[in-house]
Amino acid sequence: MDFNKHTEKGNLILDEVAEQLGMENNRDLAFRVLRSVLHALRERLPIQESFHLLAELPFIIKALYVDGWKYHEKPNRTIRDTGSLIREMIHEDYPAGHHDFMTLKDGENALRAVITVLKRHISAGESADIENALPANLKGLWHGAIA
Repeated sequence: MDFNKHTEKGNLILDEVAEQLGMENNRDLAFRVLRSVLHALRERLPIQESFHLLAELPFIIKALYVDGWKYHEKPNRTIRDTGSLIREMIHEDYPAGHHDFMTLKDGENALRAVITVLKRHISAGESADIENALPANLKGLWHGAIA
């Protein structure tokens, strides 16, 4: 196993998230944002969809996705719109969440940044499956992110 290769792929994704955020030199922020968005998404996605997404992520990003995961058979249905997804991101980014996502716009920008990067690194079919698994009020956010 070549851990350097896996590290490079993880760093590439971090750098892409930082670039999408307009914070190219802030990997710490990119890491927190990526982690909080992944954790918020995993709370909302059905477990089977989480496993399908995991199958397509680089090794290091898989580890980030599952870090601290207490999975449930059913998704968290209280996450049904952008606002509730951002609240989950703030919770997942404790204690920095309120600083990283000071406004709803900050949270939306972070979501779009991570979704844009994820869509570059997963198949179109998996992207469509994730979009279909999201509630109606979140489908547009996923669909609108340009890969």
